[in-house]
Amino acid sequence: MGRIVRTLSKDASVVCSAIEGKDIVSRIEEIHKTSAVVTAGLGRLAMATSLLGFGLKGEKDSVTVRMAGDGPTGALICVADSFGNVKAYVQNPIVEIPLNDKGKLDVKGAIGTQGTLSVVKDLGLKEPYSGQVPIVSGEVAEDITSYLALSEQVPSVCALGVLVNPDLTVNCAGGFLIQLLPFAPEEAIDIIERNINSMKSVTEMLSDGLTVEQIAMKALEGLEPNVLDDFEVNYRCDCSRARVEKALVSLGKKDLAELEKDGGTEVNCQFCEKKYHFTPEEIRTLAEEAQR
Repeated sequence: MGRIVRTLSKDASVVCSAIEGKDIVSRIEEIHKTSAVVTAGLGRLAMATSLLGFGLKGEKDSVTVRMAGDGPTGALICVADSFGNVKAYVQNPIVEIPLNDKGKLDVKGAIGTQGTLSVVKDLGLKEPYSGQVPIVSGEVAEDITSYLALSEQVPSVCALGVLVNPDLTVNCAGGFLIQLLPFAPEEAIDIIERNINSMKSVTEMLSDGLTVEQIAMKALEGLEPNVLDDFEVNYRCDCSRARVEKALVSLGKKDLAELEKDGGTEVNCQFCEKKYHFTPEEIRTLAEEAQR
């Protein structure tokens, strides 16, 4: 399991959420058999999406974040609920490219620097809220920060990190997201800038043994922060046979008839790799539902 902590400045003008998600990213690697650089990139996006989901208000709200760059990974997609539970998918899970000029995994090279980052929030309204911005770096954290500033007009700071061991297991993973409300004073902005400049990277702080609470409090140091929430978060896929049946019915009678002729079908969930098999008889029953 992972853990998210949310802290708030004394004047309630600045909020910081921090996540520790080693188990979540380990599950991503286990399901998708990702190479090291893809584990790092998709893991970062999963951490960011979890933090964005945790900021939603309704229990049934969800957020979907998609990065589609010009790098070899292809599209990366993560979905989180309002409790921060997240699931993830990547178009090309195995990418092998050289390390970057700092000797680290080249996430930017894998994802690409040209393309789009899109966010869709299902808030239970008639239409979901959606926003899209150009990818600015491919490093993920900067792209999330850019999205929040341009699309939602929320001044933010996002920091993410995933450290992968030589045997492809996950050493540590996490991140934090600071967001300023419109009434945040200039002094608060200056304090946050100083804090960020003095903080180590996310993976360094986690490797040093800092807890998510300590990271969140450190980010708002000088603003008299208090802990608001402390939740367990997990990699969680909400697929089910009933959902797959509903999707098949939406294909319509004609397409279902073709599937019946082909001897049934098997549907694989792209987020958890679970397989759902449907016999010709079951397809016929679904076709009857589609007729009504």
